[in-house]
Amino acid sequence: MLQPRPTGTPRVALFVTCLVDLYRPTVGFAAIKLLEAAGCQVVVPEAQTCCGQPGYNSGDRATAKDLARSVIDAFLPYDHTVVPSGSCGGMIAHHYPGLFDDDPQYRGKAEALAAKTHELVSFLTDVLGVEAVKARHDGVVTYHDSCAGLRELGIKAQPRSLLGSVDGLVLKELPDAEICCGFGGTFCVKYPDISTRMVDDKAKDVVATGAETLLAGDLGCLLNMAGRLKREGAAVKVRHVAEVLADMTHDAAPIGESKV
Repeated sequence: MLQPRPTGTPRVALFVTCLVDLYRPTVGFAAIKLLEAAGCQVVVPEAQTCCGQPGYNSGDRATAKDLARSVIDAFLPYDHTVVPSGSCGGMIAHHYPGLFDDDPQYRGKAEALAAKTHELVSFLTDVLGVEAVKARHDGVVTYHDSCAGLRELGIKAQPRSLLGSVDGLVLKELPDAEICCGFGGTFCVKYPDISTRMVDDKAKDVVATGAETLLAGDLGCLLNMAGRLKREGAAVKVRHVAEVLADMTHDAAPIGESKV
């Protein structure tokens, strides 16, 4: 049952994503902190599942549709659905309606959910009008633009704008920031040699910036790049941008490292 809310307070459902749930819960907590600070009532629907993107990308539309129905039923009652991932956000906002071309009932529901689904940082800036955050991060960072966030959702300036308000943070642009890191969901499994070459090039570009920390908005990209940087012995920390914006870098070790 939905809980009462103050008048005018947007009720936001957080789509946590599988990778955040399994590998980096801190990102989910950071998202909640940012949304609540912006005046939202945040709910995490317990019935949420995978968005269905792995099946969709592999041609298994039946499984993708089953998962999408579950997501639609769980999230449609809320004012907005917010996702700390351009990849999952793009799946819901851009690909769900097409899954139900032969299902008039769910086609309408999918379109309604797609229209109110947003990636976390773009929701903060573009929908809520957030211009600054209260956070501090001393050091030089660089930023990788994930493919889905950039090309499907138009996320480019938004994270850079909010990072500019973080005390102590210096942003140094990454050469070829818009080029894929090689993860690509199931792409890295289907084409491992190509994927490895792509992430190797990305890791070299990251190191060349001299930045101490690499940020991005998609955990799949971050896990991929963190793994390569670690194997190359690079002294670069890797974090989700929400962790920095929420001033929660003290709550978890960098991605790919253990907190001791």
